Amino acid sequence: MIEIKDVSKIYHTGGEETVALDHVSLKINDGEFVAIVGPSGSGKSTMMHILGALDNPTTGQYLIDGQDVAKLKDDQLAKMRKNKIGFVFQAFNLLPRATVMRNVTLPLIYAGAPQKEREQKATAALAAAGLDKSKYNNHSNQLSGGQMQRVAIARALVNDPSLILADEPTGNLDSKTSHTIMTTLQALNKKGHTIVLITHELDIAAYASRVISIRDGKLEHDRKNK
Repeated sequence: MIEIKDVSKIYHTGGEETVALDHVSLKINDGEFVAIVGPSGSGKSTMMHILGALDNPTTGQYLIDGQDVAKLKDDQLAKMRKNKIGFVFQAFNLLPRATVMRNVTLPLIYAGAPQKEREQKATAALAAAGLDKSKYNNHSNQLSGGQMQRVAIARALVNDPSLILADEPTGNLDSKTSHTIMTTLQALNKKGHTIVLITHELDIAAYASRVISIRDGKLEHDRKNK
C-alpha cells in the first residue's frame, strides 16, 4: 500500500536549514498495524504529514497503491484523502456544539451523500468505534475525552478508508481510556484496515504489530512486535 523511497524533508526558515527527514525508505503493506515512534523533533510528525498527503517530500518519492503522490493534481489529492485515508488526531477536532451524528456525517455531507446513506454509514462507523448508542444525539462537548476520541475514530471510518492515520490519539487521555482506544484500533485492524500510529509512548506503540523508530530524521530501527 505505502512505499517511501529515499525521502528527505528540508525546511528553510530565517536563512536556516532544518532537516526533518533524512533519506528515509520504508514499506507498509495492506492490513498492517504500524507504530512510528520517536521523541519530539524526531521527524515523526513530518512523516505523518507526508503519509497523509498533506505535504510533499523535498526529495524522494511517496507512493500509495503505486501512485506517486507528488504527481497528483489538487482534485486528485482531495479525492484520495477522502476515499483512502481516515485521520484521527490527538485534539479530536470535533465541532463542540454539533451532535455526535452531525460530526460523523460531515465528510459525507461534503461528499454530497443523501441523508439516509449518511445516517446508515455514520451509525455503522459509530458502532465500529464502540460508542454507546445513547450518546449519538449528544453534543460533542457533553462527552468524555474517550468518547470524543471514539467519535473522531468513527468520523475517520465513515468513508470506509483503507488507511487510518492516528496522530497521538491517546495524548489527551488517561491510561485506562488509552487502553480502550488502542484495543478499538486493534479491532479495526483485524477487520482489514491498515493503521499507522504516531506516538512517543512505547506502551502505546506496543499495541501495534510493527514498530518503526525515527530519531533526528533518520530511521533508527524497524521491528516486529512479539
